[in-house]
Amino acid sequence: MRIAIPLYHRMTALDAIGPYDVLSHLPGATVTFVGEQTGTIRTDTGFLGLTVDATFDQVPEPDIILVPGGPAPVPVEGALLDWLRAADRTSTWTASVCTGSLILGAAGLLKGRRATSNWQARAQLAGYGAHVVEERVVFDGKYVTGAGVTAGLDLALTLAGRIAGDLVAQAIQLGLEYDPRPPYDAGSPERAPVEVVELVRASGR
Repeated sequence: MRIAIPLYHRMTALDAIGPYDVLSHLPGATVTFVGEQTGTIRTDTGFLGLTVDATFDQVPEPDIILVPGGPAPVPVEGALLDWLRAADRTSTWTASVCTGSLILGAAGLLKGRRATSNWQARAQLAGYGAHVVEERVVFDGKYVTGAGVTAGLDLALTLAGRIAGDLVAQAIQLGLEYDPRPPYDAGSPERAPVEVVELVRASGR
């Protein structure tokens, strides 16, 4: 089972690394970080570098595509969108985390489909013809989209269950000790204090 995660400058690290840590534990899985060219990309903070190990041309037909998001502008053309359109023709699953769904939308893959994204990007996602659903993980056929950054873990575990069964997915969850108990109840704009919502909007996160 070939899993490809495209990397690009100013993407959000956890969008890729969270799902990678889950999906890489699937039996028979190989995960490749792909990009327009090999080498290091810098994530959205500028502090962390991730390595592209293979070019898009070297991984033309992955079984699973997972597109991370980030604050970088959504491409309107280029190698990433071209690869997504081509690889999607043969993929078993095409997924995204956070604003990665905007990239799928820009590639024309979400028209008429149920999908989600980061809460601040839902209007933009609708602009690509998607039917926006305010849920943490949304399945529509082979397309799987996750809401904000940490939803990538839930997406990956849910997808792992679909692929390998609940027992395997639960074993992965326990192995990672994914047992979230956040210190604050501010993880959604509906529950966060108004001043927190305004702070996040102003920061561009």
